[in-house]
Amino acid sequence: MRIAVINWSRRRVGGTETYLSLIIPELARLGHSLAFWHETDKPRNREEIALPEGVPSWCVENLGERRALAALRDWRPDLIYTHKLMSPHLEAATLKIAPAVFFAHDYYGTCISGAKTFKSPQVTPCSREFGWKCLLHYYPHRCGGLSPITMLRLFHLQSQRLKLLHEYKAILTHSQHMRAEYLKHGLPPERVYNPSYYAHGSGKSLSASQAGQSDELSFTLPEGDPFEQRRDRPAHHLLFSGRMDLLKGGRTLIEALPQVRDELGRPLRVTFAGDGPDRAAWERKALKAQRRVEGLRIEFAGWVERTQLDSLYEDSDLLVFPSLWPEPFGLSGPEAGFHGVPVAAFDVGGVSDWLIDGVNGHLAPGDPPTAEGLAQAIIECLQNPATYNRLRHGAVRIAQQFNLKNHLAAIMDVFENIVHGTPDSRVGEG
Repeated sequence: MRIAVINWSRRRVGGTETYLSLIIPELARLGHSLAFWHETDKPRNREEIALPEGVPSWCVENLGERRALAALRDWRPDLIYTHKLMSPHLEAATLKIAPAVFFAHDYYGTCISGAKTFKSPQVTPCSREFGWKCLLHYYPHRCGGLSPITMLRLFHLQSQRLKLLHEYKAILTHSQHMRAEYLKHGLPPERVYNPSYYAHGSGKSLSASQAGQSDELSFTLPEGDPFEQRRDRPAHHLLFSGRMDLLKGGRTLIEALPQVRDELGRPLRVTFAGDGPDRAAWERKALKAQRRVEGLRIEFAGWVERTQLDSLYEDSDLLVFPSLWPEPFGLSGPEAGFHGVPVAAFDVGGVSDWLIDGVNGHLAPGDPPTAEGLAQAIIECLQNPATYNRLRHGAVRIAQQFNLKNHLAAIMDVFENIVHGTPDSRVGEG
């Protein structure tokens, strides 16, 4: 099959580009001919997505719109696999070239700001259907900035995107929550799929590439009670990993720590791995918390490389995933599971696709998310040694469902159905 992959940039900017950097080599390994088409070559300070030898790449910014579209057309793709474009005009032009599949990594076309969250009077996930009435909520609920021009521009952009989504042969999502989001916005059920997503498996687990070639992942936890094995450790070790901004919930996590420390009766060590605009504010809040609470130590590691993150997972007792907004999926949860690390998180967005309460961690109520609720979820994970040991094994078992082999099989099912008209199995739909 000739598959043209389309994204706004070829630079590794975020989660979408990380996904493409892994999926493209795997599609090539399966014998498909690939091409890459993108709008811009920015930001220049980010690494390029590596393409297999012989894969052509065209950039609109470098070639101009007419030449870039002509190059894509002349390559004669059987299928276009689109992820995100900044220009609805360009997106519409690509849809005329070949049948297309869109992967909705976020709230593309269903929210003015893209965050799907009310920030005032309290941060709360928004479940509204996108439309003109959203303009009435934009300022009272602080959905975005204060510029009316920006508000109207973004509303127009998202309206165009939602209209274009109806032109795709299929929409892929990575959680039942996101599938429901697009069904709510009028996309036909037979064209909206939720294929099994995947997470990085490393350390004792197989790599993503190996997982694609193996019948199942092989990571198992060692026998014995982890609490007994770690009894000489001075404190419980909690980990946060991700971007540091308001909606990622770092402030709420810090507010929850005194209650956790008091009820568990054991010192806490908390590591924040990542960076972002709220880091300085989180550090100030953490410093005040440490001064007030004996036995609480909070450290900020900054952005860490994959091997460093793996080491943090191996050394942690619990991943805390305190996102306040409705995360489309939440990749770090299953990643932690590959290391036998349970998770405490708010029940928002697609989190419940991989966090099963009482199986691989505990969920806190997410409407609205509160520090007290998060603290209780953390305590329930850690207060009983037998429960904790069961959660660790559950974390591995759930994580193993999210492997690249399953994901590739599911999306190729969709691709084959579109290109060749073969019946699909609707993997991950229901």
